[in-house]
Amino acid sequence: MLRFKILASVVPLAVAAVFARVEFLPGARPCIEVGGAALQIASIPWFAQLHVSFTDDPRLATVRVQIADSVEAADFTVIDDVDDAEAGACESNTVPQLIAISSDRSASDPVIYLSHDGPSDYRVFVQSKTFSIRDAAALIVSARGGHRRVEAASL
Repeated sequence: MLRFKILASVVPLAVAAVFARVEFLPGARPCIEVGGAALQIASIPWFAQLHVSFTDDPRLATVRVQIADSVEAADFTVIDDVDDAEAGACESNTVPQLIAISSDRSASDPVIYLSHDGPSDYRVFVQSKTFSIRDAAALIVSARGGHRRVEAASL
């Protein structure tokens, strides 16, 4: 009976420790600094202040992001070739604004269409071990307020 009581008291503590680790020590997450503010991909989506989603249909997109073939053709470039676990982490002292990539579309959140060609609002080039193309697109769109630029081309 004593063993059962010990087990019953240890299991909730172990679960709490796992959730605390996820919340407080998520490891390096893709992060950028823009104008003194830090934007970071959230490790837990429900804690994020901003949400973006992706679509395969350009007609549903509110923002189009082109995957650039070269650094020169990109508006936003991420290149890292280090094996450091902290690569891509912000070095700012400010608390980062968290961005979640969600599968659910909301009318108020940006919907991003990724393509290799065609008209685009932003162009990204990513060659990274810590950033995915989706991470880079979510960060640049969130940094720009999630709205299309005025000079962007349309379909």
